[in-house]
Amino acid sequence: MRSDTVKKGLERAAARSLLYATGLGKEDMAKPFIGVATSFTELIPGHVHMRRLESAIEKGIYAAGGVSFLFGVPGICDGIAMGHPGMRYSLASREIIADAIECVANAHCLDGLVLLTNCDKITPGMLMALARLNIPGVVVTAGPMLCGHYRGRRLSMVADTFEAVGRRRKGEITQEEMDRLEMEACPGAGSCQGLYTANTMACLTEAMGMSLPGCAASLAVSAEKDRIAFRSGQASVRLVKEGINSRKIMTREAFENAIIMDMALGGSTNTCLHIPAIAREAGIELGLEVFDRISRKIPHLVSLVPGGEYYLEDFYYAGGVPAAMKRLEDDLFNCLTISGKMIKDITKDAEVADPAVIKSKEEVKGEEGGIAVLYGNLAPQGAVVKQSAVAKEALRFKGTARVFDHEEGAMKAIMDKDIRPGSVVVIRYEGPQGGPGMREMLSPTAALAGMGMDTSVALITDGRFSGGTRGPCIGHVSPEAVVGGPISLVEEGDEIVIDIPARRLELNVPENILKKRREGWKPIRPEVNGYLARYARLVGSAHRGAVLEANHYPVV
Repeated sequence: MRSDTVKKGLERAAARSLLYATGLGKEDMAKPFIGVATSFTELIPGHVHMRRLESAIEKGIYAAGGVSFLFGVPGICDGIAMGHPGMRYSLASREIIADAIECVANAHCLDGLVLLTNCDKITPGMLMALARLNIPGVVVTAGPMLCGHYRGRRLSMVADTFEAVGRRRKGEITQEEMDRLEMEACPGAGSCQGLYTANTMACLTEAMGMSLPGCAASLAVSAEKDRIAFRSGQASVRLVKEGINSRKIMTREAFENAIIMDMALGGSTNTCLHIPAIAREAGIELGLEVFDRISRKIPHLVSLVPGGEYYLEDFYYAGGVPAAMKRLEDDLFNCLTISGKMIKDITKDAEVADPAVIKSKEEVKGEEGGIAVLYGNLAPQGAVVKQSAVAKEALRFKGTARVFDHEEGAMKAIMDKDIRPGSVVVIRYEGPQGGPGMREMLSPTAALAGMGMDTSVALITDGRFSGGTRGPCIGHVSPEAVVGGPISLVEEGDEIVIDIPARRLELNVPENILKKRREGWKPIRPEVNGYLARYARLVGSAHRGAVLEANHYPVV
């Protein structure tokens, strides 16, 4: 075992003495050492209940003959960080999480890992670490939140807080109603109730084979989640004893299975950053073209909030990820999973309990997957849109540019009612380097939706969007503005054409005029220090996953 490095031999007497000081006995030195990386924090509702799951995981490890070692990693709540400079740290924290787990696991020669996670950047950061380390590991996602309730209707965090801001500004709801929505939208522990980034990544992790069947959708407050946590602890020990390292699970085919699930569910566009980044740590190159290729053949089967009508609790009761995979049996690769079962073994045992929630491919014949990748003179390296959350009448959009160099200017214009139907709001200098950190634009997109302009106004940015965004909103425009991408040359009043079915994003300005504009262009860089300054120097383009260039491995 890897841990023999710190457990065996005369020269390791001091290391053993320190391990005994933690409460271990001599008999424990023959057992696998399993690290439990937890993102518990009292700051994030998706993580406040993790103490009980940590306990269940550790019980499972000991029951299977292992020894558990709990250690923490940082977590950021995107909803709390949204709409101000704090959001610069969200995506950037993904790399810190991966590095922290690498440091602890390698310094202490851990044999395996259980990764307890839930929210947006924490799950991909943990998976990046596991792919990089290539040791046995299991991911436990801590589960979605129950829906809120107010006056006989169900509530979700995005629609009933972020979008409610626009409705309040428009005068559609009173301040008293706004106050009630704030109080009732998030009733307790768990990740936000729709198919936003946290729940999208949970579903993709399960489809990839890195979580036990049923883990992604099982509710945060459920006893089922505790049972899954216990079995995950057991599974980690078994994986160590059988020598099944992470890259035996995280193969190219497994990543494609995850993308297939992404398209069927209509997941967050942030997966176009995270899946390539995780794959790259496993030595696999996955470009945006893979997402678009799969999107053209895999239809959108599950109508989940924000673009649809159902919530994660509905998806859970309908059968969750195993049931959705059953609908896609003929499309999925038959890969090994950390459960010890093959994908087709899981789908064979799965049941679609509610066909209204998880539709068949025949019912949605002709539809495409949830995400589309656009190209054109405004995005030569690509841009992404959650087409499953765009109304049909807005799939093709031609409008006049309203240009803002940062999110705050755009948000002020929206709240001041200075954005008119037919506008294309351009928010730039928010990319991985230019932000830095590629902030999410949920505040402006939700405000537009709340004011009833989610079909009459488009938004494009070199930043990114929350999984809660809906409407013709195109993100990850690459190259970004700060490196001289074409988005940096857009001026007020320019005509922009968005054609999602044709996968086009065009700036209708003659090339000679753009060339003249480029001659006078100078980048705008924010003043940052500390980690963000280092991050800005190292981070690469969004179309390659916004990974730190210095971390790149040779790819196969």
